[in-house]
Amino acid sequence: MFKKILIANRGEIACRIIRTARRMGVETVAVYSDADARALHVEMADEAVHIGASPVSDSYLRDDRIVAAAIDTRAEAIHPGYGFLSENAEFADLVTAAGLVFIGPSSASIRAMGMKDAAKRLMERAGVPVVPGYHGEGQEVVLLAGKAREIGYPVLIKARAGGGGRGMRKVDDPDQFAEALSAARREAKAGFGDDRVLVEKYIESPRHIEVQVFGDGQGNVVHLFERDCTAQRRHQKVIEESPAPGMTDEMRKAMTDAAVKAARTIGYSGAGTVEFIVDGSEGLRPDRFWFMEMNTRLQVEHPVTEMVTGVDLVEWQLRVAAGESLPRTQEQIKLSGHAVEGRIYAEDPSRDFLPATGTLHHLVFPSPTQNLRVETGVRSGDAISPFYDPMIAKLVARGSDRTGALEALAAALETTEIAGCTNNLGFLAKLVHDQDFATGTIDTGLIDRKRDALTARPTPPPDVLSAAFLAASGLEHLPRDDDPWSALAGYAHFHPVEQRTILRIGESELSAVVAPGKDGRWHVRFDGEASDRVVHPERMPRTARWPGHLAVFANGAAFEFALADPHATASLQGGQEAGMRAPMPGLVKIVRVAKGDRVEKGQPLLVLEAMKMEHAITAPLDGVVADIALEGAQITEGTVLVAFEQPQPE
Repeated sequence: MFKKILIANRGEIACRIIRTARRMGVETVAVYSDADARALHVEMADEAVHIGASPVSDSYLRDDRIVAAAIDTRAEAIHPGYGFLSENAEFADLVTAAGLVFIGPSSASIRAMGMKDAAKRLMERAGVPVVPGYHGEGQEVVLLAGKAREIGYPVLIKARAGGGGRGMRKVDDPDQFAEALSAARREAKAGFGDDRVLVEKYIESPRHIEVQVFGDGQGNVVHLFERDCTAQRRHQKVIEESPAPGMTDEMRKAMTDAAVKAARTIGYSGAGTVEFIVDGSEGLRPDRFWFMEMNTRLQVEHPVTEMVTGVDLVEWQLRVAAGESLPRTQEQIKLSGHAVEGRIYAEDPSRDFLPATGTLHHLVFPSPTQNLRVETGVRSGDAISPFYDPMIAKLVARGSDRTGALEALAAALETTEIAGCTNNLGFLAKLVHDQDFATGTIDTGLIDRKRDALTARPTPPPDVLSAAFLAASGLEHLPRDDDPWSALAGYAHFHPVEQRTILRIGESELSAVVAPGKDGRWHVRFDGEASDRVVHPERMPRTARWPGHLAVFANGAAFEFALADPHATASLQGGQEAGMRAPMPGLVKIVRVAKGDRVEKGQPLLVLEAMKMEHAITAPLDGVVADIALEGAQITEGTVLVAFEQPQPE
């Protein structure tokens, strides 16, 4: 076994690898950028090496610096994690050329599956079912549009070099094809350095089911059953589970046989995932699934498989990379219970899941147990930056069956507290409780169909508002038997103190008076109401405060309030701002209108690229453009992107 390995990654996956390595007695070396100098994975590792500036192109994608760091620290092997360089064949070659071990498949296997079009041609020859589509080399617009007509709309344009929803566009109408192709190519180029695409038939009732495979390079390949990753937004997974709802023995055998055949075809070694698209319109049938791609690395959702098989996949990776054979045969790998994972992201579900940045001023997770894992790479006080994936954590729950697993995940989400950065925690809680999801009636369009209900921002109920005002007033500490002086809390000159407090939530400003009552409870009177609301401390929701803000946690949601200055003389005027501000840092990729143009509500104005994804900025109203950001400009959050001329009074 290795004595020391370097982890060429960051965040929760680096922390997860470190935990297994530590248990096995293997020392670890972390690498970090400027933005990650104080990151959790840096703290956890035995050693850490700075490799560059915050942008990934200057740090985590610098293969030369990573290999040099491994040599300088005398590491014997490099674990790539997932993302970044994990599926880069040139990086694997560079590692082995330096006399180090790449903890993953061979560069030949990576290349065989690295381009979706070539991989699908290879799988067709191997007898693995493949989605109908065009996987050829030609990339002319006329050719691709013609192939789309032959395939039949709707079609899916996909980056041949990528994944994670980047460079992917569904097209329902031939008139939309050229624009969708351009957008997919730009996004693919930005995310993967390759703008070539393929075109496939869009499956109308699709489910996304994948099979975990593992090979040892000695001719042994096994599967560790399937994971269902159908619950997606923006073609990206948010909840994964194993086993797949509705899976039959016949369907499982057909899928796992195909996955093992795919891995054997390329002489696979290490952990990999074979992804299939499934037509679930008539249930799971062995003749209704098709190969999509193979991820030649560990997956984000691998803990789901670990929870139902009892296998540590990272340990297997280290053992196989060190030359050992697979620890178990196929017959020794058993499926037990049900596991489900929820991905918590810094993003705004109410704004099309736009990635968010900010500081995690308050962060509390439930305590891990045998049936609950918390996978994270951040702590309270850490920042979610614009440079990397905005994942905050993964909660992985296990139960004896699917109902038990979902109940355990729901409980874990309920007791998770995040404040200071917009996130999808409330959305996940709603999705887990959704009737269709709970009964397994799912396809990849479920979230889009129910978006309004799942992403609506809840209105704070009266008990949340009362708790917020009480916390903001600073009078929340009631008398205690062990502290006689605490009986004076809320009193001045032995008379009850009434504390007027002003809070802002969103665009609304609220005011109330808080005072201790004779009944030993706190009383809150909202402006405009004739009677008090009584706050019972024993029923009070959990709260958190940080400078200028507070949050109240209730029913799986976090309600954040800004503390208004009651002495301020200035106030916000009503009406809509005469401009649009950037919702996050990014690059102005395309500008579609010019100063002086008259635009209509909903008209595309520009394209903002952030976190390697494109976000279309559209006009919120009819008007005339007074000013607009320059194409190619790198902007910060809050920058005015578009300003509109104000209508002149008559």
